[in-house]
Amino acid sequence: MSERQLILVPRLSRVPDHEYRARKLLDWLVRQRIVEALPTTCGRGRGGMAYAIGEGARRVAQHPERLPFGQPFNGLEVVTRRCIYTPTRGFHEEAGCPECRREIGEAFFDSLDEWTPGDTDNFTCPECGHEDEVNGFLFLQPCAFSNLGFIFNGWVEAGLAPSFLESFAERVGFSVAQVVVDP
Repeated sequence: MSERQLILVPRLSRVPDHEYRARKLLDWLVRQRIVEALPTTCGRGRGGMAYAIGEGARRVAQHPERLPFGQPFNGLEVVTRRCIYTPTRGFHEEAGCPECRREIGEAFFDSLDEWTPGDTDNFTCPECGHEDEVNGFLFLQPCAFSNLGFIFNGWVEAGLAPSFLESFAERVGFSVAQVVVDP
C-alpha cells in the first residue's frame, strides 16, 4: 500500500472558527465510523498521531479494496495551523491570474513568504493589478492555502467518492481542494 497522502483543504486562507469546524468535522467522521475516535500512531506528521481508518471508510471510498487497512500509516491528521498544501514531487509552481489569464507563478509563490505568517491573505497580479484571496488564483495542479487541512494517510489509491466530497465541503462550509502528496 502507498504512503501517499490525500489532503482535503478549504479554499480559504482563514477559515472562520477553524478549530471549532475541525472538531465538528472530526465528530462527524467518527459518527460515520470513517475514522476512529481516539488518535493512535498511524500518522506521518507531528508526533505521528492520527485517527485510524474505520470500517465506514469503505462507504466513502471510490475503490474500498484499496484502503490502507492494516498499514502503519492509515489515519486522518487534522491540521489547524496555516499551511501551504502542494504536491511535493513534480510541482511546477504554475499559477495564473483569473482576470488577465497570464502566468504569474514565480511572483505568486514568492509572495507566500508574506502569506505564511499571516501578514496577508491576498495576492495582487503583477501583470494587471487584480487582487484576490490567494486561493482565487488559477493553478494547473491542485493546491491550496489554509489554516485548516485534513490529511488522509494512504488513501490516495482508494480515492474519495464525489458524494462524500460534496458532504465534506458542505460541512466545512467552503469548497475544498483535493491535494495529493508523496512523502
